[in-house]
Amino acid sequence: MSDLLQVAPSVLPLRLENVGFTVGNRAILQGVTAVLDAGVRTIVLGANGAGKSVLLRICHGLLAPTTGRVRWNADAAVAARRQAMVFQRPVMLRRSAEANIAYALRLGDVPRSRRRPQARAALARVGLEGLATHAARTMSVGEQQRLALGRAWALRPEVLLLDEPTASLDPGAINAIEAIIEAMHAEGTKIVMVTHNLGQARRLGDEILFLHEGRLCERTPAERFFRRPDSAEAQRFLTGELPW
Repeated sequence: MSDLLQVAPSVLPLRLENVGFTVGNRAILQGVTAVLDAGVRTIVLGANGAGKSVLLRICHGLLAPTTGRVRWNADAAVAARRQAMVFQRPVMLRRSAEANIAYALRLGDVPRSRRRPQARAALARVGLEGLATHAARTMSVGEQQRLALGRAWALRPEVLLLDEPTASLDPGAINAIEAIIEAMHAEGTKIVMVTHNLGQARRLGDEILFLHEGRLCERTPAERFFRRPDSAEAQRFLTGELPW
């Protein structure tokens, strides 16, 4: 666990209080209320259009809820510095893999003298130390996603939000990404992840948040969810009756 996580007060729990998000006349999220605690790996599931990605963006501060509020256990500036988000298609800067991480460290106010060693350490953690000088945009999709995770890991986040991080990857790349996520969790980072991969949700999840048509239908321990979900909507989802 990093020094930051050891000595700084936690930004968790994260409280979602009656969160709603509307675009035009369409309600994408409606009355979502939940408390996300440290230590538990939270997987967000639901059919296409359920509002999963929007919920993650609201948690991260990229979108403001139309109704309700998001409350971290810290002020907004502290919470923003203590979390990171990795998207399905990560944005790569027109520079080397190492420079991509160093730039993130610069934005995180890491002193110049520490940026290169921290960037190199992050690359080693995600198995990309041999590609430090390679142009990030020429790397494979799987390598770019590992680089995005390394960039997040270098900032030592207390909370990591993941939006479909293994979509369209081959099984080997998926295994590599999952190993990195597990390692970050083991170091104390709170994982909140959207995925459509039910096997992945079983492997990585401690609890499931199931969204249906913008509403939180249930929050259930993962083992129980896959064995016997509480809601009819979740049962239909698991049997393939709801569109993915």
